[in-house]
Amino acid sequence: MSARTADRSVSRPRLALFLPKLAGGGAERVTLNLARGLLTAGVEVDLVLASVDGPYLEDVPSDVRIVDLGGRRTMAALPALARYLRRERPSGLLAAMNHANVVAAWAATAARYRGPVLLAEHNELPPGSKSVWQRLFNTAMRFSYPRADRVVAVSHGVKRSLVANGGVAPDRIEVIYNPVIDADRLKRDRPRPDALPEGGPPVIVGVGRLTRQKNFANLVRAFSRLRADREARLLILGEGEDREALTELARSQGVEDDVSLPGFVANPYDYLAHADLFALSSDWEGLPTVLIEALALGSRVVATDCPSGPREILAEGRYGALVPTGDAAALADAMADALGAPPPEVPPAWLDQFSVRTSVGRYLEAFGLPAR
Repeated sequence: MSARTADRSVSRPRLALFLPKLAGGGAERVTLNLARGLLTAGVEVDLVLASVDGPYLEDVPSDVRIVDLGGRRTMAALPALARYLRRERPSGLLAAMNHANVVAAWAATAARYRGPVLLAEHNELPPGSKSVWQRLFNTAMRFSYPRADRVVAVSHGVKRSLVANGGVAPDRIEVIYNPVIDADRLKRDRPRPDALPEGGPPVIVGVGRLTRQKNFANLVRAFSRLRADREARLLILGEGEDREALTELARSQGVEDDVSLPGFVANPYDYLAHADLFALSSDWEGLPTVLIEALALGSRVVATDCPSGPREILAEGRYGALVPTGDAAALADAMADALGAPPPEVPPAWLDQFSVRTSVGRYLEAFGLPAR
């Protein structure tokens, strides 16, 4: 186990944030936002990683100490995490993502760690699975989550799924919206990406891993319907196992010249700020970070009414259309309507509930630490 050194103060609380690695997902992005906010609040931060890997490594603040547990897999990092907790005794431990949550709960038990343990669930839990592995893992969650002092649900929808499908008692769950909006980072001048030239046809942007959860295939089909009636382009930022299938789908739909998959982009703000429309096509979520960012940047948005998050973020559809999951026709119609309407006027007070400042204050409260 190794660590990047940083000045440490014995008088300041120190929190450990545990992740599998810094992959290019929403949970990793908001954990880094939380780390920045904690530093501003006067809290020292250890970013404890099962494996020091991923595209967001370069975004880790210099004052955050990176602790490398040296595990190839998250589960294999359990003994090293227990040793870290036994030796370092941080003021609190927060894990994010369900594999890391299971490991954190058992490592804290093995280390006889007495500090508060929070487990953050970032995704809707499915009601069941035919996969033997998934059933075994669901059982592990049901035994692990009750060991935490609090389970943090990133939306009210995630809380409902934790109660219904995760076996967690409602009074042990705290709903804390993710720390997404950092006014200083969002309000910077945003150069227009070359992929979004001025004066061309409207560009619709999707962002996320190219996986089944995000259902970009439905977005491509919806775009094909839209493209039949008007000029437009579709840009999907992300990487994943569905790349080849999406490329082939665009070809089969006859829109391959208007669909672009440029790959992973660490900071999509420039694209969101200049896109004509942001579209979220997921089949399930927790609290989709990029939808909040798009709203904060003044973008037009449409989203599937998936469990969970979009309905909460968009205030029941007040700030962007909500359409049924998997319905390409409804998504195409919503995109056409949004392109013909002005961007939504979202009150700052509504966006503040997703701010770094508000979220950090709630996390400090959950850890029993004073807000600073």
